[in-house]
Amino acid sequence: MKISEQASGSESTVQIPLFPLHTVLFPGGPLPLRIFERRYVDMVRRCMREQSCFGVVLINTGNEVGPVSSTADVGTTARIIDFYQLPDGLLGITCRGERRFRVVRRWQQPDGLNLAEVTWLAPEPPVDLPVQYAHLGQLLRQVLPRLGELYQGLARRFDDASWIGYRLAELLPLSLPDKQYCLEMEDPIAWLDRLAPLIGEREEDD
Repeated sequence: MKISEQASGSESTVQIPLFPLHTVLFPGGPLPLRIFERRYVDMVRRCMREQSCFGVVLINTGNEVGPVSSTADVGTTARIIDFYQLPDGLLGITCRGERRFRVVRRWQQPDGLNLAEVTWLAPEPPVDLPVQYAHLGQLLRQVLPRLGELYQGLARRFDDASWIGYRLAELLPLSLPDKQYCLEMEDPIAWLDRLAPLIGEREEDD
């Protein structure tokens, strides 16, 4: 079963469930999850029933299972686009990142589900990929088809610097703080300025 809907265009503060993870979700990026805690099974069922999103935030301190001590303030909403039963009988879902948000206030329900009041961050306007970074777009043209089903349905915007920066940040073996830094940046060209030398170094090492 597939669910498809665009995020709301409202700029008002809203309440959403939070799913703290040891990962950074970027707008437009894929996120497969294995769901086993009751609080998140219930959250997924509610999101699917209401065709709504949940928020993914990076865990700063704490574990994915049980209580979380600290999370990043900026995250991305995740839209469930597919679900299935895993070989071990647990629920598997595939999500797609949609919209960045900033947490204003957070609390926890009696069942342990984290909730937050959030404000939307400005959507990323398309930014033309500079000529000097055309090779980064070409690199993704070659790499994405090799990544299997997870990236098959992903919209391609090889001439958009924001899109290129997000895809490189999620695919490269960067530290989680560096990935979070990319998510919070407002200037995609500045991020490509940081990434391009790293990719050049890796190509030389190979």
